[in-house]
Amino acid sequence: MREKFISLLVLLLSLSFHLPAQGQGEVVKKGEALDLQRCIRIALARHPAALSAASTVSVNESRIGQARAGYLPQVGISSSYTRTDPYTTPAGTISQQQGNVYNQYGSTITLNQNIYDFGKTAAQVEVQKLNTGSSRLDLDAVQKQIVFNVKQAYFNLLKSQKNMEVALEKVQQFNKRLDQAKGFFEVGVKPKFDVTKAEVDLSNARLDLIKAENALRIARSTLNNAMGYPDAPEFDTSRGDFAPQPYGMTFEEALQKAYQDRPERKSLATKRQSQEKTIELAKKNYYPNVTGTAGYGWGGQSFPWDEGWNLGATLNIPIFSGLSTKYQVDEARASLEVIKANEKTLRQDIYLELQQAYSNLREATDRITTTELAVRQAAENMELANGRYASGVGSPIEITDALVAYSNAQTAQAAAIYDHKIARASIEKAIGAP
Repeated sequence: MREKFISLLVLLLSLSFHLPAQGQGEVVKKGEALDLQRCIRIALARHPAALSAASTVSVNESRIGQARAGYLPQVGISSSYTRTDPYTTPAGTISQQQGNVYNQYGSTITLNQNIYDFGKTAAQVEVQKLNTGSSRLDLDAVQKQIVFNVKQAYFNLLKSQKNMEVALEKVQQFNKRLDQAKGFFEVGVKPKFDVTKAEVDLSNARLDLIKAENALRIARSTLNNAMGYPDAPEFDTSRGDFAPQPYGMTFEEALQKAYQDRPERKSLATKRQSQEKTIELAKKNYYPNVTGTAGYGWGGQSFPWDEGWNLGATLNIPIFSGLSTKYQVDEARASLEVIKANEKTLRQDIYLELQQAYSNLREATDRITTTELAVRQAAENMELANGRYASGVGSPIEITDALVAYSNAQTAQAAAIYDHKIARASIEKAIGAP
């Protein structure tokens, strides 16, 4: 039997080492490809802000049970033991028979039951239910903010990857031009200036590549932090094709949907209802309450003990409490005004947030159209400049300008594409979309 118990214990311990830690979430392997939806799932499972908001919901759910406890009887048991050695009082009288040491035993079971409190317990339960509903909406708002942060960080990472590719291509182009300039110089076709100019351009391109690599590292760290996975190993991200499309909802439609569906607005509305109930609850402290009591006890100095019981009811009428109830009502009313002001502020913030998102979307859409043309024109100009230089009629400044213009056009196009994606994500977050 002892051997079986030890074997079972070893098995349980071995399993515990293989189980993932609570709250750890998904584990990403190095080099693994992650799309946007996978990053969002990881963030919702791991981010401490989501875990904190979920725990707040559990806290408020527990408070509902605490409030409901007022409906139930309160039962307690107490026991006492006293050993007494009588003494002589200063007046010279004897409080007990001198030298008669005795023991005193006692045990009591008591029951207290709220009979009627003018709805105070019911109001407390209702307040806690509303607070719990508000915390669930706060959890929803936190999750939507996490989703938006992941989208924004993901698209910025893709933009940084594209910028690094552009910077790397520019280094390769200038490196190629340096080799070309050296070849022309060696055969006496071009002066030394062309070689020096190509070397300077290559150095500047390498500096831009260093900056792009650093921006990529920062963008990756930002995405890891948005996922709640700061120590995530390096992973790959997928880009896919992108064709900009107008958002299928007008500003006015989006605004009405935001006012209706934003979890922050719903949460404040629920908080307002809770605070209105809190005012009613505070006013109930002016009212009396009736409590029933019952008890059964036994005790004495020796066995067998005597037994006894009691049964009764108590009416508690507040006469004067130092104006504490008045100030509690005043506090509750002031808190309600704070919530109402916060609701108005939120409506203004939603309006501004949507205005900015739609404006950014419109700007990004226009930039995409313009940068597509700029990239084509810059590519043609670079091809012409390379051809002119290869034929011996072009200048190094001309080809440098063409390469830089092509690189800048590619960078601007990447910024427009991913800013368009971020603007769409901003609209979705602003209207409370899942």
